[in-house]
Amino acid sequence: MSERVFVEHDEADAFAKALLAAHGVPKKDAATVAACLVRADLRGVDTHGLVRLPGYLDRLRRGLINPKPKLLPKRVASTAAALDGQNGFGFVIGTRAMAEAISLARKSGIGIASARRSTHFGMAASYVLQALDAGFVSLVFTNASAAMPPWGGREALLGTSPLAAGAPGGELAPFVLDMSPAVAARGKIRIAEKRGEKIPLGYALDGEGRPTTDPAEALKGVVLPIGGPKGSGLSMLMDIFGGVLSGAAFAGDVTDQYKVFDRPQNVGHFFLAMRPDLFVSKKEYRARMDTLVERVRSCPKAEGFDEILMPGELEAREEERRRKGGIPYSPAQIDPLQNEAARSGVARLDVSATPLDS
Repeated sequence: MSERVFVEHDEADAFAKALLAAHGVPKKDAATVAACLVRADLRGVDTHGLVRLPGYLDRLRRGLINPKPKLLPKRVASTAAALDGQNGFGFVIGTRAMAEAISLARKSGIGIASARRSTHFGMAASYVLQALDAGFVSLVFTNASAAMPPWGGREALLGTSPLAAGAPGGELAPFVLDMSPAVAARGKIRIAEKRGEKIPLGYALDGEGRPTTDPAEALKGVVLPIGGPKGSGLSMLMDIFGGVLSGAAFAGDVTDQYKVFDRPQNVGHFFLAMRPDLFVSKKEYRARMDTLVERVRSCPKAEGFDEILMPGELEAREEERRRKGGIPYSPAQIDPLQNEAARSGVARLDVSATPLDS
């Protein structure tokens, strides 16, 4: 097999749905999970794409992910709802919670939803894009298993908990921010380990608290926060909104999906949707967003930069490319997926040795 192979996005989606259905996941929920995974791959967020599926299926087989949760949001205020995820797939829980926040926002201008007893929900931008498609501004917070020390510490306590935000654009690009409070997400370090690559100095500390470029040693230690105390503070904020407020696990108690197999994760999430025309008219909002984008793009460029992009614009371009040329995977990423197919009696993932548009 060549260094990289390419998969058509509809093929990847159908493959993921088939594997999930073979494990008893209802058709609608399988479609939700598959769509989130493939969208991450399309946008170049390879750490949160199809490569994650074997790990999820393993936890499902162990009874740590509930394939058929009954998700019934409970209204706790006129603009707020709480959701018990019943240990279902985080993608399904996140999509349902954001849908509830959007429904509340349609009626009241703003809606928030909190989820507990969830699992890893993949790319946080999935739920921002869901809100953008419905025309809403959004915030998405989640907590995660311990992987990063508080600033000044050397033992893992905080998660590399992503925060995401979105705002619809006018005629120009929308704002889509999805970031980790860590210098690098653990998923990137796992990818480097699989590829036999080193990681940059400053990403992580090993198990003894020493800086390392070895991804295997980094995974035994901790990743580091961006901006020192600033990234540490952002991770605490995610833990408050995702864990403390929701009733989910927090303060280092979220289960590591790769290391702990005797109990579910109990991840917590927070979703906010808001009408963009609450304070100004829709027409004025759209014009103001376009002004922002124009001024960002026309800012004098620093040395070494050819252009200035809005958050999410690079990913949107990558998605356009990959929809045409296919999603690239390495053999180390494809092999576990093909093994899952054989185990489940599902047709192998169809791959091409060359880009689909070549």
